[in-house]
Amino acid sequence: MSDTTHVDDDSTAPRPRAVELVAELHAILDELQTVDLSPCTDAELTEVAAATERAITRLTVAGDRQIDHAEARDLPRTTGCRTLTQFMTHRLRISNPMRRRKQMDATATRTSLGGEKLPPEHPCLAEAFAQGTVGTAHVQATLDVLDRIPNAVDHDIKVAAERQMAEIAEAHTPADITQLGARLLAYLDPDGTLADDTERKRRRNLWINRQRADGTAKMTANLTPELAARVTMLLAVWATPGMNNPNDPDSPTGSVEDADPEALVAAAERDDRTPAQINHDALNALLKAVLDDGLLGKSHRGLPVQLIIKADLDDLIREAGLATTATGTLLPIPDLIEMAGEVQPWLAIFKDATAVPLHFGRGKRLATREQRLVSFARPDGEVCSAPGCGQPATHVDMHHAQRDWAKGGLTDIDDLAPACPRHNRMVGEKPGQYTTHIERSGPDEGRCVWRLNAEPGAPPNPEHLNRRPDLPRRFAHHLNTVRDEIHGPTSRSGDQSRPDRSRPDAVGDGDSGRRLELAYRQLVHPPAPPKHFTTQPLRPVEAALARILADHR
Repeated sequence: MSDTTHVDDDSTAPRPRAVELVAELHAILDELQTVDLSPCTDAELTEVAAATERAITRLTVAGDRQIDHAEARDLPRTTGCRTLTQFMTHRLRISNPMRRRKQMDATATRTSLGGEKLPPEHPCLAEAFAQGTVGTAHVQATLDVLDRIPNAVDHDIKVAAERQMAEIAEAHTPADITQLGARLLAYLDPDGTLADDTERKRRRNLWINRQRADGTAKMTANLTPELAARVTMLLAVWATPGMNNPNDPDSPTGSVEDADPEALVAAAERDDRTPAQINHDALNALLKAVLDDGLLGKSHRGLPVQLIIKADLDDLIREAGLATTATGTLLPIPDLIEMAGEVQPWLAIFKDATAVPLHFGRGKRLATREQRLVSFARPDGEVCSAPGCGQPATHVDMHHAQRDWAKGGLTDIDDLAPACPRHNRMVGEKPGQYTTHIERSGPDEGRCVWRLNAEPGAPPNPEHLNRRPDLPRRFAHHLNTVRDEIHGPTSRSGDQSRPDRSRPDAVGDGDSGRRLELAYRQLVHPPAPPKHFTTQPLRPVEAALARILADHR
């Protein structure tokens, strides 16, 4: 699919000075990137590097001004974007538009809807930023400090604090700004009396950050006194040495009040975890108990409220690689196998004949549980199908992607695609909405294609797919290519037996046809002994999975 757009070219019209300046800037940058630096003395090289960094900052200031003019001309709407943030993301390719907008409000002269010029919120910081004496990281660190000044502080004190922080930013590193800002905040409110209940509620937050390469994720939180009291009580009764230790099969689980005293003493003597690790394991044990007791309900967006995990059979056989949960979490295969006795596995097999109805035509409007499960099981089904969206399967609806239900769309599995509520509401024929369709041929067959509608007469926006689910498959392709280039084509162990996964909808051996079919079976109701796996003849795929799970019970 082409990502190119048509632009009218009138060579006779004089080019605006802004266009000429940008062309000259790129020409200078081309030369600056390749210029010989060896004639520079140490002092000159240092000054050149420092001046280049100042120029980078000043370019950001110029870019903020251009964004402001684009907003004043209503360019986001003209190009089909609903908001300035969306325009900054998709048209200008700004990596963090929310922080950039916050920076613009603080340091840029903005234009109101009536054409009035609005001064920056923090003029001293804005002046230093325009001169290039502070960089973007300095501005962000300063804004983080100023945002923490309580609302009850007088206006003149806030103005003085802004000037003080701008002065600090010009002479210190971003890390220093954070430390010195904390000292200033303590000076402004030494007793903490200015932070009322409204202030505490405004600052409450809890984030699960993105997973690192090893699968772990960092949690950050700012708790209200009420939640802090509950969490500390939880840790008092569940996070005790010897309790809820996943590394000790004889460790008591649950509350310390329900544990056998002698078993707890013995487990505590064997416990070599740190206090932080004990807290972690206590929270994990509590959430497991909540899931097991069904306190979260029976269904969420059509999916059962339990751990739903998708894994590749080849990875299960070799006991390596990563599985994906319906919440988007990556789970190492060895951890999945260890959890085999705790989760209720479902086996999904794509094949030509189906045991479960997945094509309802106009008979149903909403997708069934089976359709949602098979949608998640597809190679690209763990996230919203909209380009760039990372909302996991537990946060999506089933979107009639080929044709809207109101216009005669069918509730068939090969016409449905996962879409988060925000993107699902943005589908329509008006400018600023999306049109979608299912790709019916080629390597992306069966996937949902999205196009953002532009204003009539404006160049059409390109079509896009969400390429996030393709990363593991594409990496495997590149890895095999590199190995072949280095070592030559070889019959490495296991290569010939691997199924062809070059197509996005390829799931296992024998897959064929465009229609996605599912045969699924509930393999075991935990806790169940291994013999439940052999009560009926199993197909080879089921037998392989059953053997792996049985070996680890």
